Amino acid sequence: MNTNTNLNRELDAHPTNKLLLGVFWIYAIVPLAWGVINTLLQATKLFH
Repeated sequence: MNTNTNLNRELDAHPTNKLLLGVFWIYAIVPLAWGVINTLLQATKLFH
C-alpha cells in the first residue's frame, strides 16, 4: 500500500516537472538561438 501512494505522488508531480523543464529550456534556448542568429547575420554583413 505504501509503494502505491508513492507512485501516485510521483505521477502527480511528473507533469509539473516536465512543464517546468520545458519552460526552463524555452527560457534558456530562445535567447541563445537569438544570439547565434544575430551573430551570424552580423558576420554575413561583414563579408558582403
